[in-house]
Amino acid sequence: MVEAPETRTAVQHFDVTEDEAGQRLDNYVQRRLGVPRSRVYRVIRKGEVRVNGKRADPATRLSLNDRIRVPPVRVMPAADPGKPSAELIERMRAAIIHEDERLLVVDKPAGVAVHGGSGVSFGVIETLRAARPGEYLELAHRLDRDTSGCLVIARRAPALRILHALLREDGFEKRYLTLLKGPWNLGAKRIDAPLVTDARVGGERTVRVAARGKPSLSAFRPVQFFGRTATLMEVSLETGRTHQIRVHAQHAGHPVAGDEKYGDPEFNQALRALGLRRMFLHASSLSFQWPGGAEFSVNAPLPADLATVLDALAGSGKPRATRRAAREGGSRRRAAPRPAR
Repeated sequence: MVEAPETRTAVQHFDVTEDEAGQRLDNYVQRRLGVPRSRVYRVIRKGEVRVNGKRADPATRLSLNDRIRVPPVRVMPAADPGKPSAELIERMRAAIIHEDERLLVVDKPAGVAVHGGSGVSFGVIETLRAARPGEYLELAHRLDRDTSGCLVIARRAPALRILHALLREDGFEKRYLTLLKGPWNLGAKRIDAPLVTDARVGGERTVRVAARGKPSLSAFRPVQFFGRTATLMEVSLETGRTHQIRVHAQHAGHPVAGDEKYGDPEFNQALRALGLRRMFLHASSLSFQWPGGAEFSVNAPLPADLATVLDALAGSGKPRATRRAAREGGSRRRAAPRPAR
């Protein structure tokens, strides 16, 4: 079958609506055009995309009634992507651990991307939209495909703007559980090491510690020691850089178990023998305060596949209270929040 040729669009102008306000410029342009993200970055960085007549950075947050100029770009005829499978839709419905009028929280399974792209047709957001047609649903933040745990989806545009502001202003507390190589002898340790993302090679991006990088802060706290083999850690993020926990752990000399990019191959192989089939990184809880003072918090227990690895490491010994608390991660259903305003 002969593929339809690419076509070239005309110059387009858009006015940012209330539902679109608060989005990043790169995300906005990609959704409008439906072209690869690399092409979106190219036209923005060349200054061909204008916001109110001026050049703008890809990370620029858009405001209501901003005027966006998009240059001519080559596009492929739209293809029907089909629909997520009934099994995936049901899996995402079952993964919802909190819902109110402003947001959803999903206990994202490992192996499921948060959105489609890079060979993945459907992620969490596309699947939820298929399950709830016509409903406003937008990712408030992201998790790596191999990371499990708490993921927030906004159900209202004003809520999305608030959540993005909280994320920018460090008003969003995120805690993770991760298993690191070797005995952690640093106690409670705050790692302040700037991170830079290297150019993509073959579609892969690599992050490393570098003086010219963006400020990056992670607070590590040991939860359970497994002799000289490994340490279960709780990590709180003070910034939200790509691969931050994984690179900071590697920088400290204790790479994340199961991490194929930044990890230790021999350590990973040893953990595979104990049943670890993916990266040991779980977004266990998040909390923030809505404007007006209402507190919100939610948590997700350690998944069974990771808890099984801890059992194997501990052997037949009685689990310590610290590890029980880590495995339970608090109640799957948190206490009812104050009414949304």
